[in-house]
Amino acid sequence: MKRLLAWLAGALLLLALAVGGLFILAVESAPLVVRDATISPLAIAQTRWLLRANDPRRLRQGDFRQTGIPAGLIDEGSNYVATRFLHGRGSFQLASASAEFRFTVAVPGSTGQRFLNLRLGLREQEGKPQLDSVRLGALSIPPALAEAMLALGIRLAGYEREWQLGREAVRGLRFEPAQRRIIVAYAWEPALLERFRSAALDREDLARLRSAHEILAGLLDQHAPGSQVALPAILHDLLDVNGSDQLENRRAAIFVLAAYLSERKLAPLLPEAANWPALRPIKLMLAGRIDSAQHFVISAALTAWAGEPLAEAIGVYKELADARHGSGFSFADLAADRAGTAFGELLLRHPERIDRLLRAGFVDGDIIPPLAELPEYLGTREFQQRYGQPGSAAYRQLTDEIERRLHTLPLYRKPEPA
Repeated sequence: MKRLLAWLAGALLLLALAVGGLFILAVESAPLVVRDATISPLAIAQTRWLLRANDPRRLRQGDFRQTGIPAGLIDEGSNYVATRFLHGRGSFQLASASAEFRFTVAVPGSTGQRFLNLRLGLREQEGKPQLDSVRLGALSIPPALAEAMLALGIRLAGYEREWQLGREAVRGLRFEPAQRRIIVAYAWEPALLERFRSAALDREDLARLRSAHEILAGLLDQHAPGSQVALPAILHDLLDVNGSDQLENRRAAIFVLAAYLSERKLAPLLPEAANWPALRPIKLMLAGRIDSAQHFVISAALTAWAGEPLAEAIGVYKELADARHGSGFSFADLAADRAGTAFGELLLRHPERIDRLLRAGFVDGDIIPPLAELPEYLGTREFQQRYGQPGSAAYRQLTDEIERRLHTLPLYRKPEPA
């Protein structure tokens, strides 16, 4: 028995030393990926184009499609995923016959600068993506072992069937570095969409969304159809909910309100919603404007459900699109977007501020900054003449002014450093 215990102790010691050695090889002092957590309006435009070109509502089972995915979009998507879910950074690089994903995550609780840097090399093999190399810091991992670990993780997470359907749907893959894109051929499988929809929203999520929808229907029914109603009056009662998970209840509420203001029916996304109560048409107003209420709530919902960089990028994209084809670029709309983004961030990160706001009651000026003298109705030519492109000095001067106005409001005011 003593010999067995001694053997076990020795084996555990060797395992600990091996793990420690591997950890030393894996951890590095410099990050592999250094970039901001931003998403460009171009990426939003490319995503919208891809969704329109590959709208699943127009596809039947077995329909064969081929589509080009810009490498830049995959790159920004990688960074978004790393930022949103790993609190790190990511990138994607495309070469002649291969591609590489790169991810950097700071080691939690480490003293000083310590990072885990992951490289995933891909190549084409018979029209399928194949792991070619895997490196974690200075540690090289056999691709077969990495694939086995990935398969195990997917199985433990309960997404094995979705993963299998996705792999079966991809019928061809081709790298085109000269055109900066990847060509993907696939056969549409409706079950894949249903599986992912079920995975994204469980029964509790659906129950929260239905409850929020019914509350909103009751609030709107108190007003005559077509009447103008201040957004805070509806927003207050919609968010003033408790329950076992207040955060998720509020996320559901802001989602339902955003769908209503964007005039999008929930049934295409949630078939169950076809039997939910109809919502009375009311003009919700913020700062005396319908569009400000729309921009504010939709940006808040995007932040609460998808993340702040995405919400900001969609706001800028929308204004650039309006400059080309709509009412023109509006910095006032951009201010409403930015206020909604900040509000959505508070829902996620600082619910105590939302609690105080609801207890005190609030009006327009408590949640959106003054919009006076912010330029509007700028066509593409005028916008480019005055501001060039988003990110120019003249453009940043106005966005900085929007930030200044926003942070003068107590709700969004940054705490003083200790």
